[in-house]
Amino acid sequence: MRSRRVPRSPPARAWITTGGTGAQNYDEFADDAEITAIIEANPHSALGIEMPHRAPESLGKSFLDALPDAVTRLAEAKADGSYTPAEQVVVLYRISAPGEETAYGMFAMVDTDQISTSADEPGLVIRNEDVFIAKVRERVALAEALGHLLSPVLLLQTGRGDELHAALAAATETAGAPAATDTDQAGRTHAVWLLGPGPEQDALTALAGGGELVVADGNHRSLAAQTGGLPRFLAVVTTPASVAIQPYNRLVSELTVTPAELLDRLRAAGAEVEPIDGPVEVPTAGGTVALRLPDQGYAVRLPHVDGGRLENLDHALVERVLLRDALGLDPGDKRITYVGGDYPASWLTGEVEAGRAELAVLIAPVTVDDFVAVNLAREKMPRKSTWFTPKARGGLVVAELPR
Repeated sequence: MRSRRVPRSPPARAWITTGGTGAQNYDEFADDAEITAIIEANPHSALGIEMPHRAPESLGKSFLDALPDAVTRLAEAKADGSYTPAEQVVVLYRISAPGEETAYGMFAMVDTDQISTSADEPGLVIRNEDVFIAKVRERVALAEALGHLLSPVLLLQTGRGDELHAALAAATETAGAPAATDTDQAGRTHAVWLLGPGPEQDALTALAGGGELVVADGNHRSLAAQTGGLPRFLAVVTTPASVAIQPYNRLVSELTVTPAELLDRLRAAGAEVEPIDGPVEVPTAGGTVALRLPDQGYAVRLPHVDGGRLENLDHALVERVLLRDALGLDPGDKRITYVGGDYPASWLTGEVEAGRAELAVLIAPVTVDDFVAVNLAREKMPRKSTWFTPKARGGLVVAELPR
């Protein structure tokens, strides 16, 4: 019988940023060219290590062929003072911005054998989405090549979240100046503090591990830890009060049928289709999705199916009725781009209007109630259906793996 407390501990050896290395995680981008531009503007960005084949000097190489470049970049970052080593520390984490609620978290290592993906699989770390196996393989290969983890899994503490939130707020308030700060693309300030062994570290790790933890971001990274045989993975444990769920939309670069045929197929499947006058926006509530085709925008109420809450989530209906049945596209088809909430509706519709895509699908965000209900049932969310904000930033804390 496994403990009802999730084992967690500091990394045996961690490398803490001294500034300038923070980065969006590798899977937060709708356009690979953005990754290259960020690395070109800031060569110290951890993106150059996380996505080595997108660095300017490595363009043209495959991901696997570029792994030696990633190893070199990490070694150079450690040698030039971009990171400083620390032993047996947990890292307090605060994300703040004017007009937003302050988010709190804690970097720590989590036991991989606690991951559960179904009701009959024991474990208190709940992974909740289907994944793309090719992305998992890349993460496994990167960890094996580097011997380090740079991008954390974001875990939502559901058992003692309020207590953890209050404790982390108090700890950062009295911790003095942060060890480092970093500003993200939205203007949020990410600050970290080191907390060494002692009663305060023990108390915070006990709260962080005091109940079920739901993967809010990092399903691929957590599965990669399992697949790669890692005993522990790098995580940020955060609280429900620290996060919100934003829209997670879809962009299709090339249709397999004409726009008229697509609409006819949707109607034949039982969908209600109505033209939209004016700009196409993300729906404010579930039940209807918005489509932007080259000639027009449409509000589409997809037909519900026999089944429960999960099968009738908008993201599940889009995947099944629109993408698979009407267009014949598998969710992993390269013509589909999954676009997170950092990109506004105007960006998606602009891609269609400019001719760089033929369909934008705008979907209301999953509600927290639906997300929690699906997870407690140990069911899997549709792929790329929850875009939690604010995101834990990669490249702030690097965990060294035992060799």
